[in-house]
Amino acid sequence: MADREKILRYFRSSGDEQTAAKLLDLAESANKSRKFKVSDFLDPHIRKIAEIVAANYDNIRIETDGGFLNAERVKVAFIAEDFQVKLDFGIACFAIVWDKRYYRLSHRDILGAFMGTGCKREALGDIVITNVGAQIVTDTAIAGYLVNNLLKIGATPVTLKKIGQDDLLQKEEKVKIIKVTVAELRLDAVAAVGYGISRSRMNDAIKDLNVRINWQDVKKPAQHIQEGDIISFSRRGRVEVAEICGTTKKGRISIVLKRYV
Repeated sequence: MADREKILRYFRSSGDEQTAAKLLDLAESANKSRKFKVSDFLDPHIRKIAEIVAANYDNIRIETDGGFLNAERVKVAFIAEDFQVKLDFGIACFAIVWDKRYYRLSHRDILGAFMGTGCKREALGDIVITNVGAQIVTDTAIAGYLVNNLLKIGATPVTLKKIGQDDLLQKEEKVKIIKVTVAELRLDAVAAVGYGISRSRMNDAIKDLNVRINWQDVKKPAQHIQEGDIISFSRRGRVEVAEICGTTKKGRISIVLKRYV
């Protein structure tokens, strides 16, 4: 049996104690029932917490499913080691269709409309824009409700059509490579050049909690940035610190960023 209090202490300093407690409840329930328990849709940061929680149990393994083959948001199943029955992750898949001749919708528009129905963010997986509309995955518990209530996105009439998981498309992301130099590896400096805005404006965004690193909230513009970090800016996508190349003759730091657009 895992040491629950020890695990919670480990996550206390990062502010993830409550999240870890919920995941511990799932792991302990799976352990007692000798079956499995499935989480809501988790972002990559919380997924790592789930992996750490599961690693503290000798007889619990985890599997993930986010519908899409390369899903960012996934459900995590905590499974008793001797449970061999096929899992039901409780995922419903939809195509969202609208008249693209007259309306243009973005990931942000669809997410906003979903939240506007009163559904929790945790009940929605990834959103993928396609040539004819969009595809989403949700928790099956809200599938019927969405079909009856997500009828418009803004002023755009839409139709939800249930599809099979095999019909989901591979996510395609456009990447812009940015090679720049910065005076120091501070969040505000790196994020400002990554998103093409002023450092003072980025400072304000960070203080307003609109910027995250590796899917975690940050409050300090001076937070140190490392190679491999993922910076996300509300409504502006993600920037990955792909490479830190070294120092130039003028003492600046050369970096390579990937901007996902």
